[in-house]
Amino acid sequence: MTALHRIEAFAPPPQTAAPKAASPAHVGNGVTPLPLPLPLAQATAPGRWRRFWQSRGATTLMGALSIASVLLFWQLATHYKLDAYIRFNNIPTPAQVLEKVVEVNSSPKFVTNIGISVRRILLGFLVATALGVGLGLLVGRYRMVRGLVMPAMEVFRPIPAIAWVPMSIMLWPDNEVSIVFITFLGAFFPILLNTVHGVEAIDPVLLRAARTLGAKEASLLRHVVLPGALPHIFTGLAVGMGVAWVSLIAAEMISGQFGIGYFTWEAYSLISYAEIALGMITIGVLGLMCSGGIRLLAKLAMPWQAHSTGAR
Repeated sequence: MTALHRIEAFAPPPQTAAPKAASPAHVGNGVTPLPLPLPLAQATAPGRWRRFWQSRGATTLMGALSIASVLLFWQLATHYKLDAYIRFNNIPTPAQVLEKVVEVNSSPKFVTNIGISVRRILLGFLVATALGVGLGLLVGRYRMVRGLVMPAMEVFRPIPAIAWVPMSIMLWPDNEVSIVFITFLGAFFPILLNTVHGVEAIDPVLLRAARTLGAKEASLLRHVVLPGALPHIFTGLAVGMGVAWVSLIAAEMISGQFGIGYFTWEAYSLISYAEIALGMITIGVLGLMCSGGIRLLAKLAMPWQAHSTGAR
């Protein structure tokens, strides 16, 4: 076989000309458009729906439907006196609770109780955030601090905050301070543990790169460790806020004289069912507002997460 034959043997086969696309058919004065390719035609409608369900309007709509479904079930169960193991015979209707809202707002007592509970939750939560985040950064970063602090924290952590009520009354000279202390305990441990986990989850490559660029320990904590642990910190803040509300309401029911928890317990003592429901709904709304504030703060503190892939 000659060299020319060898070249021809390895040469690619000749390409045939592609058939020309059929020209569009003219109908009257217009032109019939060519059909869209099948994948594009199938992806257009789902893309619109996906953008809609990911929009803020769809989120608001789903939230409204969720709350409306609960109100509808409540109305139907109380109207027909549902008694299928769960009894709705003595549960007030939404209309009765609404009437009670108008009644309690005619005097400043109800608003005062709300203000006292909000003040207590903010004081306890802010102290828990400062101590939990600060101590969590040190425990997660330094092994010696972890060895000194975490054994004692693990002894106190399983104790429910409500179990501290008798001890806090003896510890603190003021009943107000003891309730804030119980609220602080409820929020402190979730914030501490999530912060420690966030620091430990940081990629060591980032730490070595920062040290290579000349970062000192203080700059390392401020510019690498703290931003890297922020997602876990805000998770701890969200969990801690929920536990703080549980601890606050329990403390107000047991040893308080004011607050929304005391208002709800007093309504139970007076057998005022509408006020019991009103107190529970108020606690839920206040907790929702606090959680929304934490989510808003997380968006402001971590703007880069707006570009990450979220839930579909």
